[in-house]
Amino acid sequence: MSEVVAVIDYGMGNLHSAGKALEKVANGQQILITGDADQIRAADRVVFPGVGAIRDCIAVLKDTGLDQAIRDVIAAGKPLLGICVGMQALMARSEENNGVDCLGVFDGEVTFFGDMHDDTGGKLKVPHMGWNQVQQGMAHPMWAGIANNARFYFVHSYCVTGLADEEVAGFCDYGRRFAAAATRGNVFAVQFHPEKSADAGLTLLENFLRWQP
Repeated sequence: MSEVVAVIDYGMGNLHSAGKALEKVANGQQILITGDADQIRAADRVVFPGVGAIRDCIAVLKDTGLDQAIRDVIAAGKPLLGICVGMQALMARSEENNGVDCLGVFDGEVTFFGDMHDDTGGKLKVPHMGWNQVQQGMAHPMWAGIANNARFYFVHSYCVTGLADEEVAGFCDYGRRFAAAATRGNVFAVQFHPEKSADAGLTLLENFLRWQP
């Protein structure tokens, strides 16, 4: 039987763009967009995407039992990929919406970019939106075939800080340095949108479908 790759549908974000990108690079895998906790637990691999407010994201996950399904997937050693708010939700806490406790898979914090300026003193826009370089923080199978400092597409006003050095798989600079990718064991999470990041993003998704943590 072919592998099942579950894309978690909790009612937030354009999940179908992620699903279409995964289908494009799948090699016989079934891409299943689902909000059913049992289907997610039964899947071979899980993608946890998201956009929008972290408070709403965490509330829906708890109300539907998807928070526990995510923890069960991780505990079972199955590969899990977090994307954008999906990455932020894996942290311990976010200061968005006056402070929200997240899933606590990582001990990192999600903080607002704030008032930032570039090297010439020009004011930087928030949200951080558009293409930016990602410096790889370690050798990792998820970076296979992707050049260091490759450009990926970002859309976010909050960023992840406070991770242990060995958990930071990639950095990005936008007024300040922040974690563009995090990893521990069978979990890999990215702040950028691979499904919107042209060839580099598709390569990362293809790597995820092959990754054996």
